[in-house]
Amino acid sequence: MKPSIRILAPLLASLSLAATTRALAHHSFSAEFDGDKPVRLIGTIAKIEWTNPHSYFYLDVVSSTGVVSTWACESGNPGALSRRGWKRGDIKIGDKLIVDGFLAKDGSHMIDARRVTLPDGRRVYGGSPGDGGPEDTVAAPRAAAPAR
Repeated sequence: MKPSIRILAPLLASLSLAATTRALAHHSFSAEFDGDKPVRLIGTIAKIEWTNPHSYFYLDVVSSTGVVSTWACESGNPGALSRRGWKRGDIKIGDKLIVDGFLAKDGSHMIDARRVTLPDGRRVYGGSPGDGGPEDTVAAPRAAAPAR
């Protein structure tokens, strides 16, 4: 018995779309952020998303003129953050954070959250290991020497 093309076509289209969406969601540091544009944000947590492949938290930051802007702060995945000593319960809506990171290349209100000072004063590294961004603690893989 042969499967019907009417059954297989929608299934294959759905799988293809899911794979494409996942691939677009993950990126290297240099694809999205500018390592020459460091920034420090001090703000209050408005939203938290513990997701893969990157977690996000959103800070409401008040400018010197009193204007409030919401900034997206991208960090590693929940497992990586946990291995660095950062647990979900360490932050909650309304907490004040200090975040050192690098601006998005597209000029949006998004940063790569490299170093985060938690409400209790602890500092944690929020980057993805091996991403090649500033303060990356994992050495980038070296290319193998050419065979002779």
